[in-house]
Amino acid sequence: MVLLQGSSSTTIDQFLTWLEHEGKSSNTISTYQQELKKYEKWLQDHNQELVDINQKHVQKYIVFLEQKGKSPITTDKVFGVIRTFAKYLKRPDITFDIKIKQGNKKDEIETLSKEDCEELLSEVRESENERNIAIVYMLLHTGIRVSELCALNISDIDFRTKQVNVLDTHGDRRIIPMSEELIEYLSFYMGAIQPKEAVFVSRNNERLTERSVQYMLKKFHINAQKLRHTFCQHLIDQGASLEVVSKLAGHRDINVTKRYAKSRVPETEFENAIRRTFSKDS
Repeated sequence: MVLLQGSSSTTIDQFLTWLEHEGKSSNTISTYQQELKKYEKWLQDHNQELVDINQKHVQKYIVFLEQKGKSPITTDKVFGVIRTFAKYLKRPDITFDIKIKQGNKKDEIETLSKEDCEELLSEVRESENERNIAIVYMLLHTGIRVSELCALNISDIDFRTKQVNVLDTHGDRRIIPMSEELIEYLSFYMGAIQPKEAVFVSRNNERLTERSVQYMLKKFHINAQKLRHTFCQHLIDQGASLEVVSKLAGHRDINVTKRYAKSRVPETEFENAIRRTFSKDS
């Protein structure tokens, strides 16, 4: 067993130093720190300390996350952090036989909750990479595909009208309004880099490839498809019509858009619909 010195916070610092020696990236270390701090606070709220965790504490925290509505992907990510921490403590057994609910991948679309989005954006901003910050905001706040993002030119961005003109793989164009946050980070990036034609470029000032974007997103434990799904789902949740979401997302078949409406219909909505339609007063 690792000899623990001092408080739980000291133990976390020692763990982060160990991760650094293991060759983990600064982004990964930052993520581990954030998740362990949350776990530490939850434990303290339950009169426990991080240095004293056992299998029961791990299982209860997983159940807590699931009851908060965290997605199976997010819960599994947090469990991965705890599992690595247990490995550092040389106590891997505390993460054995932990039960985690598995999502129905066939029926459910994987999206980020609003809280997940804030955590992701906070982590990306802390990286202090202007280009990557602008990319994540662009993907999350416009729902465009990676191929469309990489194809963006300076002429496609209109800060005056606050719109981006997107060209899809079929040669069709669609106009998407930009959020204030996206405008802020995109203008900051473009002002610093001053790209000539392509909006998003590499260190060699060449147009960024799809693979490069996907590799960057992987560092933040996310992918472009999930960000696109999140964009569509949040619009539906806020009352946007299927037609509006379909046009913004560039769906050629509105049935694709309908999946987002289906994935969030509570059972009570079916009951209410029947009551409204067939009540004696109707």
